[in-house]
Amino acid sequence: MALIFIRTTVIFIALLILIRLMGKSQIGEMQPFEFVITLLIAELACIPMADTSIPILYGIIAIVTIFILHQIVQLLNMWFKPVKTVICGKPSVVINKNGIDEFQLKKNNLDVSDLIESMRSAGYFNLDDVYYGLFEANGSFSALEKPEKASYSLSLTLIDGGKPNAQNLERCGFDKERLSSFLKEQNARLKDVVVMTVNGEGRVYFQKRGEKYKILNVEVNGQW
Repeated sequence: MALIFIRTTVIFIALLILIRLMGKSQIGEMQPFEFVITLLIAELACIPMADTSIPILYGIIAIVTIFILHQIVQLLNMWFKPVKTVICGKPSVVINKNGIDEFQLKKNNLDVSDLIESMRSAGYFNLDDVYYGLFEANGSFSALEKPEKASYSLSLTLIDGGKPNAQNLERCGFDKERLSSFLKEQNARLKDVVVMTVNGEGRVYFQKRGEKYKILNVEVNGQW
């Protein structure tokens, strides 16, 4: 028991020192390679702590090796910009002057609902609250916001990537016939709609694939 306590204490101190040496980014917003390194260090630290048959020196050497590799990657990132792009990735502009960029979303394995969720987390509750929206290399969302918010009413997603949201459609008073009529007016098929949202004031954000988004107005069932 005492041996395990001592081994755990030694590993803990070694990890604390190495994490501090890795810099603040290691405990803040991590780049992909930093996340991998963190997982590896956690796994390597557990083995010598739990298995007393493994010399504790082996665990420390493995952790120090990961630290050295981390420092090498950091130096490469600073000296060779193409290497940084390959290892860490680069920001993706997912909202531009035309609306949502589906290609950039799919490139990052995201869909419209993921984008809307990230925007809400950043304090934007309407797709046209920003001029430009970006997913940074570390996965965080950044935006160039408009001086005034488009609306102070929460938007509901009615169509996401050509797929209707039946619950939200019913809540807004859009039955199948009304939705079909609306799409016909916009000369759009359901599968061609990138996104359609509506807020409690009836303000619609509508974007057809390959076209700039539109702001329209419809009647809805009350406000929310």
